[in-house]
Amino acid sequence: MRAVTAVMLALMLLAAPSVFAAVPKRGIEFNSPENLLRWINGYRTHGNVEKVPELVQAMSRLGVFRDLETAGVYIGFMAGVLQTNPDKAEKLVARMFPMPPEDQIAIIRAIAYSDLPDWKDLMLKFSERMPARKALIDRFVYGKMPTLRQLELDSGSTPLDMLWGLYFATGSYEPILRMVSILAWAKDVNNVERLTIGSMTKLSLATNASRDKELLDMLKVSMAVETKDTRVVLQEVIDAAETFEFGKVRKDAMSSIDQLKVKGPANVRNVQWWGQAGQTALALGCIVAGALGQFQVGIPCVIGGAVSGAAIKYMTPQ
Repeated sequence: MRAVTAVMLALMLLAAPSVFAAVPKRGIEFNSPENLLRWINGYRTHGNVEKVPELVQAMSRLGVFRDLETAGVYIGFMAGVLQTNPDKAEKLVARMFPMPPEDQIAIIRAIAYSDLPDWKDLMLKFSERMPARKALIDRFVYGKMPTLRQLELDSGSTPLDMLWGLYFATGSYEPILRMVSILAWAKDVNNVERLTIGSMTKLSLATNASRDKELLDMLKVSMAVETKDTRVVLQEVIDAAETFEFGKVRKDAMSSIDQLKVKGPANVRNVQWWGQAGQTALALGCIVAGALGQFQVGIPCVIGGAVSGAAIKYMTPQ
């Protein structure tokens, strides 16, 4: 119970609106995770790419890479910055060093997830600076580790967080398109992981689109190309974004989770299932925060997704 309470308190703090102003103040210091996120949230407005290596150094110093399951938005953002600055990518990465061996994993993943045409060559250029990470570098270079495009989105909340980080850096349609493509999971009656990720995706798209006209326009364009099942959920997202009425989105998600909790998946309906998979649904950070009345629009919902990775650890019986 204490662990659950701690996670909920963390979600409340992350939802504080004063922390996530859209445009960072001049001279902001990277002295807290909240300031890091404020800067990321306003990146496409201020576009100060030269500050990104300093940002990454602060990420390491503040320990945000210690648990990679909750660092997805940061790594996705790093990847997006490299992707949109191919002519500066090598210099940007060089300035991210020195980096402790345990945190070098974030740089490696950011390079791999950047999807630059020469990302493998770029990674190999820095392999001598990361001798402790040679095995991981080789796995990426030789195709034994998936890139962000290859990650399965039902493998946890981290890929979703990475896609949001990528979007905050690039404003690209591609990560949004991937999220839209799984919206039908929000109505899944058999798979709790997909229900959870689909619901997180639905709520985070709605809340961020309510403040981001470009994102809202992307969602409307998607209505013309998606399947019938996806369009049903996507229309709910658009309606919620345009009216700022997110209560129904949260209520529907909680209701679906409660039904699975009581009955189990429709194609199994056995009591053993909940004990094995129910903790994933309980880790639905955005919805938990909303149910507590602490929900705010914008980036906190994304970070709520990031927190869910930690929540699973706390809630799963040891």
